[in-house]
Amino acid sequence: MIYTGKSLSVSLLDDGFAELVFDAEGSVNKFDRQTVTELDEATQALLKESGVKGLVVRSAKSAFIVGADITEFTGLFAMDEAEVLNWVANTSQVFDRFEDLPFPTVAAINGFALGGGCEMTLACDLRVADTTASIGLPEVKLGIMPGFGGTVRLPRLIGADNALEWMTTGKDRKGAKALAEGAVDAVVAPESLRDSALSMLKDAADGKFKWEARRAQKKAPLQLNKNEAMMSFSTAQAMVFAQAGKHYPAPHKMVETVQKAAGLDRDGALKLENAGFVALTKTDAAQAQIGIFLADQLVRSKGKKQAKAATKEVKLNAVLGAGIMGGGIAYQSAVKGMPVIMKDINTEALDLGLNEAANILGKGMQRGKVDAKTMAKTLNAITPTLDYNTLKDADLVIEAVVENPKVKGIVLKEVEDVVADDAIICSNTSTISINQLAKSLDKPERFCGMHFFNPVHRMPLVEIIRGENTSEDTINAVVATTLRMGKTPIVVNDCPGFLVNRVLFPYFAGFSKLLIDGADFVAVDKVMEKQFGWPMGPAYLMDVVGIDTGDHAADVMAAGIPERMARIGDDPVTVLYKEKRLGQKNGKGFYNYGKDKRGKPTKVAAEEAYSLLAPITADTKDFDAQDIIARLMIPMANEAIRCLEEGIVGTAAEADMALLYGLGFPPFRGGVFRWIETMGLANFVELADKYASLGPIYQISDGVRKMAAEGKSYFA
Repeated sequence: MIYTGKSLSVSLLDDGFAELVFDAEGSVNKFDRQTVTELDEATQALLKESGVKGLVVRSAKSAFIVGADITEFTGLFAMDEAEVLNWVANTSQVFDRFEDLPFPTVAAINGFALGGGCEMTLACDLRVADTTASIGLPEVKLGIMPGFGGTVRLPRLIGADNALEWMTTGKDRKGAKALAEGAVDAVVAPESLRDSALSMLKDAADGKFKWEARRAQKKAPLQLNKNEAMMSFSTAQAMVFAQAGKHYPAPHKMVETVQKAAGLDRDGALKLENAGFVALTKTDAAQAQIGIFLADQLVRSKGKKQAKAATKEVKLNAVLGAGIMGGGIAYQSAVKGMPVIMKDINTEALDLGLNEAANILGKGMQRGKVDAKTMAKTLNAITPTLDYNTLKDADLVIEAVVENPKVKGIVLKEVEDVVADDAIICSNTSTISINQLAKSLDKPERFCGMHFFNPVHRMPLVEIIRGENTSEDTINAVVATTLRMGKTPIVVNDCPGFLVNRVLFPYFAGFSKLLIDGADFVAVDKVMEKQFGWPMGPAYLMDVVGIDTGDHAADVMAAGIPERMARIGDDPVTVLYKEKRLGQKNGKGFYNYGKDKRGKPTKVAAEEAYSLLAPITADTKDFDAQDIIARLMIPMANEAIRCLEEGIVGTAAEADMALLYGLGFPPFRGGVFRWIETMGLANFVELADKYASLGPIYQISDGVRKMAAEGKSYFA
């Protein structure tokens, strides 16, 4: 044995060849500080070992190396710039020293080789991937860029255009695509990986592969003339701006770094990479996106633990109500391999639900993501029925009928009388109290909320609402089922609107107040989309949600939390609703919806909406963008804080993920709590106090005032 560490070892094989094997103590290999140190120690040990002809680098696990240890980033990136620069420069030099070993090196890649794992393969002279491999540089998704030589080696290996596409999108490649683009030298079956890598290594040592020339190419300037460079980088800049916009600095920094480094050798290019990496670690976007990653890990971990604790296995689902929502839920169950019964009171509704599933699958076929076999299998897994008795064998029933407490109560009781004693009953309500609905049931312990978001097949979140009598066995089984359906479950406690809608409606109330004060809804949408970063501004979002739905939900919220959410007099939403302007569902709301000559959807600000709102609003005037953002976001932030303080949601991280997955909160801001923290709690308190006179939704809680005074954090 040449070297043995906790994360990797190096042994001498027959005929003078050696093997470096990554095999960390945990479930996966990561590039944490310990592993980087051990890689450097192993490199030094190899240099001292005489007679080594070549080295194979492989993993003993099902994945090569999944990347850096993101959990270390929070502490590292909190250091000052000089310290971060020292860390990343020293780490990248470890990879340089490995690359400079005086014999050929071959990476044998299985499973994920991402981020630092990909950069490890790039530091080798040759690469063999098996058919399970996924190779890529996803750092952009964390708001940063490769820091261990990726921006230097990959462009010199596969060309600047391909490399920038890899890095600025963060998409990984399967082996065949990586081979076609020149990132790997061969793709083999998993059982042949080690032998193939050794064979390639021996051929390299025998001079059949010009590994020295390959290495020299990675260390030399990019081979681009002036015209090629201008075309390559201007195209990349345009692509990045079109796709990422101005809110995500990382892809822009990558293009800039590769461009500036094009005429430099490895050492000069790495200095630019180090500097770019450090600059990005100090951006709000990186802090937010890393926060999202860590919050997502927390949510996934919680979900897995709850699912593991489930005592009831759900084999057959049922959905009551076969409209757009019911059809979407049925599709989601069926497409993930869980048979589902879809029940309604008439065949027209069943046809609507089946058509919803078929339309989703049909669009998937048009994009080449669904084949005929998958379509047939999914539709065959949905059993439409008009008969309640068909539900007797269902393990979990999701009620998705009209959002009316009386109707839901009747339906839930009818279901309870038919299903087995241990069957779980859920309501896909968006606002109605689970405790209230539970009063219709004899066994409230097996009942909870299961709130899907529309469109079901696209929205990742399912809010699981625990009632005061809901058992933990019920929650655990519903979490397990949600995960099997391919969704992210976040468990919250019961209250009007639960978490997502409870924080959304103060945002809508702020919007209504702003319109009453004379703001133009188009201007407000533009600010909230272009500057704050929401996928839809509030007027557009209300049209998508449905103005009738919004008006009804506002009634529910007013009844449940009258001290803050009492109905607004002359609410613009209500004015439009009374005129039967329902939003996208009937083609007219704040905007008018239609299709152009080519059949593409159109959205035009409705003159009718302006006319209807004129009598109840002040004369139109311009509002400062920061004023608009504050008037909409302070109410949302305040209500999110109250949800956390009241125990409706367990952690700030879960609240952030719920808003990200349920509403499309801008990822570069990291969630509503991350937005508050980025501003600083003391600054948030000061900002909110400026608007306190606008009403209760703008007035902060004593809890956040106390936290700000004590310098505390929601993520401590």
